Amino acid sequence: MAGSVTATPPGAGDDPSEAVAGAQAAPSRRVVEQRGLWFDELETDVVYTHGPGRTVGEADNTLFSTLTMNPQALHLDEAWSATQPFGTRLVNSMFTLSTLVGLSVNQLTQGTTVANLGFGEIRFPAPVFHGDTLYAETVVLARRRSRSRPGEGVVTFEHTARNQRGEIVAVAVRSALIRAEPASADTGAAGADGL
Repeated sequence: MAGSVTATPPGAGDDPSEAVAGAQAAPSRRVVEQRGLWFDELETDVVYTHGPGRTVGEADNTLFSTLTMNPQALHLDEAWSATQPFGTRLVNSMFTLSTLVGLSVNQLTQGTTVANLGFGEIRFPAPVFHGDTLYAETVVLARRRSRSRPGEGVVTFEHTARNQRGEIVAVAVRSALIRAEPASADTGAAGADGL
């Protein structure tokens, strides 16, 4: 059938481990691995929008707060929080920050980050509540080649999170050490089949 994709290589059985082994061994197949962008692929003054969004639940907030030893009643105690200005529990802002950066990883830094170097400005202009959905976008503010680490560069990102109403709920400026694209092992010669 034209345009169809076969998940199992010819000759592979129903065992998924055979399919994987067959896919790696097939000389005519190219393997594509999902990754973020190399240092030279990151452009300044471009808005990178990240999807899908992430809906935050009560369990996320409770688990994150207790795992990080943050017993703040504003995150854990609904009865007490009901007497406070927002009238309900707030999502832990560190969860919001972690999710904001996490939403950018697949598109920008998956497999290309060497190290997170630090955060500059971090702001939470509006609260996040249970049931809110976070959406993220990133702008590369600056980038420069590393003077001490050849093949790597320092990139400054500005990450912005919005809720489902488009309200900005978090902004974080972050610097990271990012790999430059490695020299290709492919010499450009045609394969054995002449293609």
